Amino acid sequence: MTEDSRRVWIRVIGRLGRETQLHLDERHRHFRVTDAVIITVSLIIAVIAIFNVYYIYVLSQGFNGIVDNMDSMHEHLIVVNEDMVSITGKMEIFTGHMKHMDKIEQNMDTLTGFMSSVTGSMHNIIGSIGLMEQEMGLMSAGMSNIENRSGNMAGSVSVMRENTRQMARPMKMMP
Repeated sequence: MTEDSRRVWIRVIGRLGRETQLHLDERHRHFRVTDAVIITVSLIIAVIAIFNVYYIYVLSQGFNGIVDNMDSMHEHLIVVNEDMVSITGKMEIFTGHMKHMDKIEQNMDTLTGFMSSVTGSMHNIIGSIGLMEQEMGLMSAGMSNIENRSGNMAGSVSVMRENTRQMARPMKMMP
């Protein structure tokens, strides 16, 4: 039995050795598969990492552009704010001037009333000037008539003077 028990032990140990070798071979094959998977996953992760770094670079450039635009917008808003303050001041002045528009409107209404009466008076004056023109024409005709008559009278006075001289000549001879 001792011999049989040794053989059994040898067979058990031999089978254990073969099983162990099979287990080691299987383990080695799994390690190779695991290593291949790890290398493949690592390469995929490296490619993704490269794309991520590129996209992060592009994103940072975009953010830099946004920040530059915001800085520019802030500077422009400061200028716009100053302009708005100036416009507000001018609008207050304009509003102050607009308060006088009511008085100007009232004065324009009054002036319009006066202008209508002035227009009526101007029409009356034009009518009066027309009458004066007619009367001046009549007066001019009368003055021409008077001038003619004065000329006739001067001529008559000359004739009378001549006649008077002729009558006075014989009287000069008398002592």
